[in-house]
Amino acid sequence: MAPQGSRAPLEFGGPLGAAALMLLLPATMFHLLLVARSGPARLLGLPPHLPTPEALWSPGALLLWLTWLGLQAAFYLLPAGKTPLCLQMAEGQELKDKSRLRYPINGAWGWALSLELRGWGGAPGFQALVLTALLVGLGVSAGLPLGMLTEMLLPLASVATLTAFIFSVLLYLKALMAPASALAPGGNSGNPIYDFFLGRELNPRIGFFDCKYFCELRPGLIGWVLINLALLVREAELRGSPSLAMWLVNGFQLLYVGDALWHEEAVLTTMDITHDGFGFMLAFGDLAWVPFTYSLQAQFLLYHPQPLELPMASVICLVNAVGYYIFRGANSQKNTFRKNPSDPRVAGLETISTATGRQLLVSGWWGMVRHPNYLGDLIMALAWSLPCGVSHLLPYFYLLYFTALLVHREARDEQQCLQKYGLAWHEYCRRVPYRIVPYIY
Repeated sequence: MAPQGSRAPLEFGGPLGAAALMLLLPATMFHLLLVARSGPARLLGLPPHLPTPEALWSPGALLLWLTWLGLQAAFYLLPAGKTPLCLQMAEGQELKDKSRLRYPINGAWGWALSLELRGWGGAPGFQALVLTALLVGLGVSAGLPLGMLTEMLLPLASVATLTAFIFSVLLYLKALMAPASALAPGGNSGNPIYDFFLGRELNPRIGFFDCKYFCELRPGLIGWVLINLALLVREAELRGSPSLAMWLVNGFQLLYVGDALWHEEAVLTTMDITHDGFGFMLAFGDLAWVPFTYSLQAQFLLYHPQPLELPMASVICLVNAVGYYIFRGANSQKNTFRKNPSDPRVAGLETISTATGRQLLVSGWWGMVRHPNYLGDLIMALAWSLPCGVSHLLPYFYLLYFTALLVHREARDEQQCLQKYGLAWHEYCRRVPYRIVPYIY
């Protein structure tokens, strides 16, 4: 039974599960970083050598990490500043006090180094990705040793973990002074360990700066792309040119990150933004877990090069294309319907009415399975691992982890939808019996 004062049933095994995850997640991340560069590269085996304290910490890594966060924060704040712009705002989901937070979703800047970007479209997150690429490109042309970033992954992961922990402490203290209307449904249990992990405040802000919205996509996803690129450059330095497998992994994952940042507004309807508080779970996940574990395939390929012939590469590209087609089609259909159910692209879709006044799609992508976007996600995850061959389980960690994550997230989502829509959700489940994979699950 949940402690007195809780707003929702405890998840993740309650306080004991939360405490275990706060130890297990960082330990898993460092385990992956160590075994990826080891000879055996065994996912379930211990690293041959444990790192020394000097290998886990360096002032240079701390300075680099803080500079990275500062740069991305500056890009986040730029549309809100006094530069010439044409800024559109989106409203988030309705909060407990009936208010809605506003978020920048489209900006056109009059400044971008020496380039004129006024009138150039795209979400601010995508613009941040482009500006980061321009700065990195200028740095490399000026002699920046980007490939050396691969030698700093361990200390960078250490400072990212420390940052996430300190940030989570500050967020928890801030939430103690927040009004009840600002608290997350599940992060106000009264148990400090559980609330610290899940996050007490739903959308903590410092002025205009929305901490969760910034961390959700910007530093982690763009950092993931930068680490991948550094690994590609390092492979070129060691072997004369990047391998085809490394090119595929970089390209597939760049497409995924670019898509997420281009459609940045869509994150406003996700469970992370609308339901989960901002605590250690999301802070560590966004700042440390994403860039240092999602780049695992590229890390593996640097230390364990894999031969890949063009025919097999073509098949893998087809697999990724199918996954992306399902993922983007499902998400676009959902977002279009939420914005304007009368849009000609979705107006003919069959729906189920709910007591809340909302409509549930029961045809199109969302009539095939209840979470078609998750299906596309998993197909793409498979495509990212296939260039690494089949001799090691390690590169498939992301696929295994993401399968478990999405199944767990889907179960949480099902429970919330049942509470919200009641009989209408029962009818939807009857009409669409499969959750993620048609005729299987």
